[in-house]
Amino acid sequence: EEEPVLWAVGLLEVFHCLYESQDSELVSKATAALKDASLHLTTSQDLLSCSFCLRHCQDLQRLSLRVAKGEEDGKPSVLEHQPASAWKSTFWPEDGDIFHDVTQRNQKLIPFLSPQTGPEARPRTVVLHGAAGVGKTTQAKRTLLDWSEFSQSPLHCAFYLSCRELNHMIPCTFAELICRNCPEMQDVALEVLTRAENVLFVVDGFEELKVPAGVLIHDICSDWNQKKPVPVLLSSLLKRKMVAKATLLVTTRREALRELLLLVEQPLLVEVEGFSEADRVLFFLRHLEDTDQALRALDTVKHSPALFHLCAAPAVCQLLCASLKLLMDGGEDPGLACQTTTSLFLRFLCDQFTPAPGGHPQHHLRRPLKALCLLAAQGLWTQVSLFDTEDLEPLEVEEADLRPFLDKHVLQRDRDHEDCFSFIHLSMQQFLAAAFYILRFPGDSEWQGSTLDIRGVRELFSTEARARNPQLAQAGRFLWGLLNGARARELEATFGCQVSLEAGEELLKLGLLEVFHCLYESQDPELVSKATAALKDASLHLTTSQDLLSCSFCLQHCQDLQRLSLRVAKGVLPEEEVALELDALDGRESRSNLHLLPWSELCSVFSSNKSLVFLDISHSFLSSQFVSTLCDQLASANCCLQKVVLKNISPDGVYRNLCLAFGGHKTLTHLVLEGSELDDVLSSLRQVLSHWRCKLQCLRLGPCSAPEPEWADLFLTLQFNHSLTCLDLSDSELLDEGAKLLCAGLRHPTCPVQRLSLENCQLTEACCKEVSVTLVVSQKLTHLCLAKNDLGDNGVETLCEGLRYPECRLQTLVLWCCSITSEGCGHLSTVLRQGSSLTQLDLGLNHVGVPGLKALCEALKAPWCRLQHLWLKIDESDADVQNLLREIKESNPWLAVDSSRPHPQRHRPSAHDFLF
Repeated sequence: EEEPVLWAVGLLEVFHCLYESQDSELVSKATAALKDASLHLTTSQDLLSCSFCLRHCQDLQRLSLRVAKGEEDGKPSVLEHQPASAWKSTFWPEDGDIFHDVTQRNQKLIPFLSPQTGPEARPRTVVLHGAAGVGKTTQAKRTLLDWSEFSQSPLHCAFYLSCRELNHMIPCTFAELICRNCPEMQDVALEVLTRAENVLFVVDGFEELKVPAGVLIHDICSDWNQKKPVPVLLSSLLKRKMVAKATLLVTTRREALRELLLLVEQPLLVEVEGFSEADRVLFFLRHLEDTDQALRALDTVKHSPALFHLCAAPAVCQLLCASLKLLMDGGEDPGLACQTTTSLFLRFLCDQFTPAPGGHPQHHLRRPLKALCLLAAQGLWTQVSLFDTEDLEPLEVEEADLRPFLDKHVLQRDRDHEDCFSFIHLSMQQFLAAAFYILRFPGDSEWQGSTLDIRGVRELFSTEARARNPQLAQAGRFLWGLLNGARARELEATFGCQVSLEAGEELLKLGLLEVFHCLYESQDPELVSKATAALKDASLHLTTSQDLLSCSFCLQHCQDLQRLSLRVAKGVLPEEEVALELDALDGRESRSNLHLLPWSELCSVFSSNKSLVFLDISHSFLSSQFVSTLCDQLASANCCLQKVVLKNISPDGVYRNLCLAFGGHKTLTHLVLEGSELDDVLSSLRQVLSHWRCKLQCLRLGPCSAPEPEWADLFLTLQFNHSLTCLDLSDSELLDEGAKLLCAGLRHPTCPVQRLSLENCQLTEACCKEVSVTLVVSQKLTHLCLAKNDLGDNGVETLCEGLRYPECRLQTLVLWCCSITSEGCGHLSTVLRQGSSLTQLDLGLNHVGVPGLKALCEALKAPWCRLQHLWLKIDESDADVQNLLREIKESNPWLAVDSSRPHPQRHRPSAHDFLF
C-alpha cells in the first residue's frame, strides 16, 4: 500500500530497497510500469543493487547508465573497487572472488584484445575454445565490457551475437541482425560500421548454431541489405564478407572447433580451461567448511579422472560439493558418489528429491521428470541447450511442469533472457537424456521419441551419429552407468517410476574401449561379465587415466579373454620425476598412488585369468614402480601366459626386470623382446634359459648391441637349455665374431635350436666358414635366415661347402638381399643338383640376372633336386626370362617360383614364420 511513497525516493534508492528484499517477484511487481531508467552508479553497492533489479525489469525499454570514476583521493573506480561484485548476482554470491580471479587469469591470455591496443597490433580473429561450462561466455562478455567502458566515440563500438539466441530468428538483413534489439538504430549502425576504426564482434557459442553441414562454407553473402538465414549472415561475417576490418572474438566448444576453422582465416586459438586445480581446492575448502573433510573429498574426486576433469566447470564443482557435503555430514563414504560421473549426477538428482524417512516415492514428480528427460533427449539430438516456451509445446510440456527442477537448480534461468532456461551443465542434460532411454512411466504405450527427433539406442551408439554429434558419446556412457541395478532401484525409489534394462543389448556394437568406458560407468560386475562373455581377443590403447580405470575394471571380469594387446601412452602412468615433484607440491595422497591401484588391478588379470594365454605390451611408457607391479603378476605361480610380446617399452632397464619375472615360468613358450634398450638384458635372459623349469621354445631378441662377452655367455646356455627350438636375433649388432660364438653353441650335441634368424646382423663372408661347419655338425638346424647381410658370392660359395654334405638337415635358407649375383647362383645350382636337403630358397632382391636364372634352371631340371619354393628378383616381362620360367615349370611342375613383385618383402619368408 505504501508503494507510491517508495517511488518518491528516486529510482536508485528504490533499487537499493528492492535489493535488500532479495525477492524477485517483488522486484518484478514493483517495476512492472518502468519503461525508462537513468542510473548513475557511484558506489559498488549501486552496482550490486542495479544488477539485481534490472534483471527483473521485464518491460524496460530505455536505459541510460553512467559509471562514476573513483573519488579524488585516489580510490579506484566502482568496477575496480569491488571487481568480484559484478559476478555475484550471476554466480553463487559467496564465490564472486574466485570467478573474478579466473576471469582475470584468462584475460591475461588475450591482452591484445584490449580496446586500447591499436588495430595493427591486434589479431583479426581470436577463438576461445574449451569444454562446456568453463567460462568462455563469461570471458567474452568481460572483453565486451572492456570495450564498452572504453568506447569514447561512434568510431569505437562492439556487438554481441549469441548463437543460442539467433537460432530463433527468421531470415533478415545484416543490419537487422546486429540491431535486433534496437531496430531504430539500423541506419545509424551501418553508417558507423562504414567509418569505424575499432569494431568488435563477439560471436558466442558457435557450436549452438543449428545448420546443416556444408551450408556455412558454401552459402556466403556480402550485401548488408539482403535477407538471408542468420547462419549464412554469421558465416559471411566470419569469412569477412561483412565488415572486413572488424575484430572477431568467437567462442566454441572443442567439438565444433574443426568446422569453425574452415570459416575463419588465420585465427589465434586460446583455450579456456576453467577452474585450475588450485581453484578447485579453494572451492572445496570454502563449501566444505571442515578442512579435513574438504581435503578428503578432494582426494576422493581425484580417484575419478573423468570427474576431476569435469570439475574445471564451476557448475559441476558446485554440484559436487553440494552432494558430498550431504553425504559426509551424514557420515557416509563419499567414494561411492565419486566412483563415476554417473554416480555423482544420480546422487545429486536423488538428493534434491529424497523422500522423508519411511516415506513413499514422490509420485507427483513422475510427470515433471518425464518432461525433463524428454526435453534433455530432444536437446541432445538437436544439439540445443537453451530452451524457451516454444520448445516445450511439441513435448506437451508446460513450464510449470519443470518448476521443481528450476527450484532445485537442476535447471537454471538464462542470465540474458529470463524466459529461457538451460540445464545447470551440459553433463546434466546428457545424464537426463540417458535416463530417457531407461525410465518407464505409467501410461507409456509406445516409443516417445518417434515424433520428437529423438533416435533410438542403436543410433545413440552409432559411429556416424557420434561423428555428427559428439555429445552422444557421454550420454551413451551415462546410459550404461544407469544400467547398474542399485542405481536403477535408487531412481525407482525416489521418483516412483520403473527402469528398463533392455538397452544393454546394443553394447557390444561399439568400439571396445568405448564399451569399457560405458561398462565402467555401470559399476556392475555381472553386467560386465555378461556383456563380454564372447570376448576372446582385445586390443586396447590407453591414452588417459580414465582409459586405465575403465579397462582395469572391465578386464577383471572378462573371464574368457584369451589374447590381450595393450598400449599405454605417455602420461597415463606418471614418470618417477614428475610423480615426485607433484607429491612434493601436494602433501596429501601420492599422485602415483592414484594410478597404482587401477594399474595393479589391470595387471592382476595376467595371473587371475586362466584363459589368457597371449599378452602383447607395445609402445608403452611405464615407470619403475609400475613395472614392478607388472613383474609381480607375470612371475605369479598362477600366471598361465604362453606367448608374451614386449616391444618399445620405456624406461631404461624395464626389459631386464621383465625377463627376470619369467625365470622358471611354467607355461611361457614364446617370448618377443623388441626395443632400443636391450643391451643390458642378456644376463637376465641367460638366467631364464638356464632355469631347470624353462619351457621357452621361441625367443625373439632385437635390436641388441651388447658386448661380445655377454653374447658369449648367452650362447653358452644353449648347451644346457633343452626347450629353445626357435631363435631370432634379427637387427642385432652381432657382427662376425658374435656369429662365430653362436655357431659354437649351436654345434653342441644338446643344443635344441632348429630355426635361426640372423637377419640384418651386420655379417659378412668372414663368418660363413663357421656357419658352414655348423650346417654339417648340427643335426637339428632346419631353417636359417641370413637376409640383409653382405655375404656376397664368396660367402655363398663357403656356405655351399656345408650344404653339400649329406649330414646337413637344412630345409629353408633365406638369402634375401645378400649381394648375390649370377656367380653365387652357380654355386647354389651345383648344390641343388647334388640332392641337397633344401626345399625352400629365397634369393629375392639379389641381382642374379638371366645367367643366374639359367644356372638355377639347369639345377631344377635335375632329378635329385628337392626344391619346392624359390623366391627371385626377376623381370617377368623379359622374353628370355619367360622362356626359362616355362622350362622350369615343365620340368618341375610342383615347384613354386615367386618373383615377389611389386612388394618383395611382403611375400618372402620372415622371422615371424620361423617363430609363430
